[in-house]
Amino acid sequence: MRGSDARRSGGLVVTSALIDDLSREPPMAAIGSTWRLFTDQVMGGVSKATMVRDLVAGRPAIRMRGSVSLENNGGFVQIALDLSPDGGVVDASAWSGIELDVFGNGESYGIHLRTDALARPWQSYRQVFFADAQWRTVRVPFERFVPHRTDAGFDTDRLRRIGLVAIGRAFSCDVALGGLRYFRLPR
Repeated sequence: MRGSDARRSGGLVVTSALIDDLSREPPMAAIGSTWRLFTDQVMGGVSKATMVRDLVAGRPAIRMRGSVSLENNGGFVQIALDLSPDGGVVDASAWSGIELDVFGNGESYGIHLRTDALARPWQSYRQVFFADAQWRTVRVPFERFVPHRTDAGFDTDRLRRIGLVAIGRAFSCDVALGGLRYFRLPR
């Protein structure tokens, strides 16, 4: 985890640790791992997407655009980042959750987290967020993530990967990520 800061949010002091601030050459994240694009084409689907570094509403961002199709048992496109440069686990148990700066097309998207307990690519811990046509910060506490197709407990001390996902319905996706952090609220 690179850097941290403290700031006020609704009267509470929120502290955070950087995952990516888009300060390195694309597709490299600030933590040293690489952003990657995945689509359902790896399973025979026909969804299509691009991932580019872009200037969105005056701010540097990673932008995912594409079309999600349910044909051929498909239905997703995703940008994903290993939370450790060596692909190992990260202990995020000292943090309250994930905070991301997003800009989009008014659609809902998913944040998917994976731990080292998950062996199948379709398993994750998920939460939905909306990406409006203006920059905003979305803060998702770990306690709100829901297990998907796994009985394994969600161990925040064993995180491996985060994904921003357009999934589950046919639609045009356009979502930009301008920053990604762990956050902690005071106890």
